[in-house]
Amino acid sequence: MAALLGNALKAGRFARAGVRLFCTNNAATPKITTHWSVMPRDKDTRWTDVDMERVSDEVDVCIVGAGPAGLSAAIRLKQLAQQQEKELRVLVLEKAVEVGLHTLSGACLEPHALDELIPDWKDRGAPLHTPVTEDKFLFLTEKRSIPVPILPGLPMHNTGNYVVRLGNFVRWMGEQAEELEVEIYPGCPVTEVLYHEDGSVKGVATSDVGIGKDGAPKDSFERGMEFHSKVVIFAEGCHGHLAKQLYKKMDLRKNCEPQTYAIGLKELWEIDPAQHKPGRVEHTVGWPLDRMTYGGSFIYHLGEGEPLVSVGYVLGLDYTNPYISPFKEFQRWKHHPAIKPTFEGGKRIAYGARALNEGGYQSIPQLAFPGGCLIGCSPGFMNVPKIKGTHNAMKSGMICAEAIFDKLTDENLQSETQGVFVDDYEQRMKDSWVWKEIKSVRNVRPSFHSPLGLYGTLLYTGVFYYLLRGKEPWTFSHGGADYKRLKPASECTPIEYPKPDNKISFDLLSSVALSGTNHEGDQPAHLTLMDDTVPVNQNLGVYDGPEQRFCPAGVYEYVPTEDGEAMRLQINAQNCVHCKTCDIKDPSQNINWVTPEAGGGPAYNGM
Repeated sequence: MAALLGNALKAGRFARAGVRLFCTNNAATPKITTHWSVMPRDKDTRWTDVDMERVSDEVDVCIVGAGPAGLSAAIRLKQLAQQQEKELRVLVLEKAVEVGLHTLSGACLEPHALDELIPDWKDRGAPLHTPVTEDKFLFLTEKRSIPVPILPGLPMHNTGNYVVRLGNFVRWMGEQAEELEVEIYPGCPVTEVLYHEDGSVKGVATSDVGIGKDGAPKDSFERGMEFHSKVVIFAEGCHGHLAKQLYKKMDLRKNCEPQTYAIGLKELWEIDPAQHKPGRVEHTVGWPLDRMTYGGSFIYHLGEGEPLVSVGYVLGLDYTNPYISPFKEFQRWKHHPAIKPTFEGGKRIAYGARALNEGGYQSIPQLAFPGGCLIGCSPGFMNVPKIKGTHNAMKSGMICAEAIFDKLTDENLQSETQGVFVDDYEQRMKDSWVWKEIKSVRNVRPSFHSPLGLYGTLLYTGVFYYLLRGKEPWTFSHGGADYKRLKPASECTPIEYPKPDNKISFDLLSSVALSGTNHEGDQPAHLTLMDDTVPVNQNLGVYDGPEQRFCPAGVYEYVPTEDGEAMRLQINAQNCVHCKTCDIKDPSQNINWVTPEAGGGPAYNGM
């Protein structure tokens, strides 16, 4: 850890001194990117005699991602098939080795969609054990906390909701899906979208295994498998790498604004029983962030036998100062006088991070296209003021399933494309309570971009939203992509963060160790660079290497070249928790996150 920090400081001194740190392709600078998505195998002689044929299988509906949205779609499809006595093969591909292991959220669950999908969920043992009993909302200054009243009707009002460990809930949903004979294949990351001759989606392909770190095939090399489907549902979660490809190929974002994001960092604590208040939900805004940096926190007290709390910090990725470290802001926040007593005498038992959508109504892309649909947090149905998206994600999966089922069982179906175009899915979404909800809060997040920043958002929510409930005749703009907002390091002041005390606050690498993250070491880095020279020449030279601060897992590190004459970027891909922040915030948009080999990633236990 000391070496990592020393190298980062050295790189920072060079950059602030105005030294251009060129990345050279010589023996002192090993090649960074060897992944086939950047280095095509058809031009690599090491692959000349390798059999690249893939086994394929046919299904009716293929779903990528076993999260709340994907599993809701699968369950609803099989429910409808059973009700109407139709044969329908539904398959779900999940990159985690077990359903729920890559799931991370707060989470305070609104049960609206669950009530519709599985009305008898209580009898079926759904792990919703903690109804919300108390709401608290605080505005923090450096030393004080100011209570803010939560009136009925405001987004933060949580009466009727449940504090849950979303990973456990998703695991239970997987069990419900399998009871309906949904086929779920965990440990199957999807790497490619397959297309028909007419350009419509044909299916997907899972990852190859047995590729060495240098990009060459190992003796254990095996080709991935193809799944061909009438319709593919993409339920990858926030900033899915397949959806990213589809946006470009299908031009799905032509009629919407760029998505805007946040990074959410979370810890699970076992605290002093005297501090434990099962069902209490606490949120804060303000310190340690300035008024022009969007963010806030949550503390959710679980009631599952042990004195557990879920604690997290959410920071908008539209921040401008490249010296901000979301992880260190989170650690610093826990030392506030109003927050610290909750953790004194407690023990941190888990850590993780994940990006989340904040664009809402203005940033929803086209949801259906020939051969495929987008659901859940992939297109982005999160209600930002509520800090909730699970209920909307589930409902989008249900609506998509109903539209697909009606299309596939229509005896008069005449598709103009080889892949079935579920053209009424988007209109069904617009007619649903999901659309009404996200439209009603559309102006809350972008109201932050006024000169008042946080104060403008609080004022807008407390006055305009409370009085008009989203019926105002105007719609604010988010104002561009997050990566474009970062300012050069020369225009910003470095931030001096306090050292962790290893009781309340902790260092980064010991935190990553609590995420259960593991990847096969001998494989190409799945954090790929379109151009290996950009990180040093642009990111380090202009922005002082922001990736070493915005990454919540210590993946990116600037180190001296072997000859000591320059700096180079080192990618510690084995640390990656699959949050996607680098792909979003990289100011050069040079980083492209792709799936690693099967089995890689975090192993969250009920996060």
